[in-house]
Amino acid sequence: MNTLEAFNQALFLTINATTSTPHWQIDVALFIADYVIYCIPLVLVALWLPGIRNNRATALRACCVVLLALGFNQIIGLAWMHPRPFMIGLGHTFIEHAPDSSFPSDHGTVFASVALTLLLARKRWYGELTLVAGLAVAWARVFVGVHYPLDMAGAVAIACVAYVIVTPLWSLAGEAVTDRLIALYRKVLAWPITRGWLVQ
Repeated sequence: MNTLEAFNQALFLTINATTSTPHWQIDVALFIADYVIYCIPLVLVALWLPGIRNNRATALRACCVVLLALGFNQIIGLAWMHPRPFMIGLGHTFIEHAPDSSFPSDHGTVFASVALTLLLARKRWYGELTLVAGLAVAWARVFVGVHYPLDMAGAVAIACVAYVIVTPLWSLAGEAVTDRLIALYRKVLAWPITRGWLVQ
């Protein structure tokens, strides 16, 4: 075991819950680990629905960063299998999870990608909310035993790489992509839009 992996495992054991951890703490962590991810679509919808073009473009750009970053995660997972803690009998696990590669965390990647995009687009309130939620999810998923701390650090790194790649491409094609998807939105949801239930 190399020094970095030893540090990773030691830090994991410091954060990971044990059999003596109060049940309410584990229940809170389980809720955060499983359900706070649904804040992401809510944030993106909140950006889209008021009809502000710049906000809609930012939401679409965030989606592109997320998709690219998750694609990188799949490639990394196929190329390098890093076992989750429960796969090597390390610590305690309080949630069921497939025995696939732990690195990097998909949950962490989604939150990091969206938070980074929103913050750099100066959508401060949305970005900070996403960042705080992401930190909570990162802690919770280590706490309940399905990820290591460095899985979360790796997620941030992957999100940064994806953002750097998407940025110049978005400068070239972002306006056209936004126009097409707004037109599609208006066509598909024409009925509620014409009745004033949704903003055009």
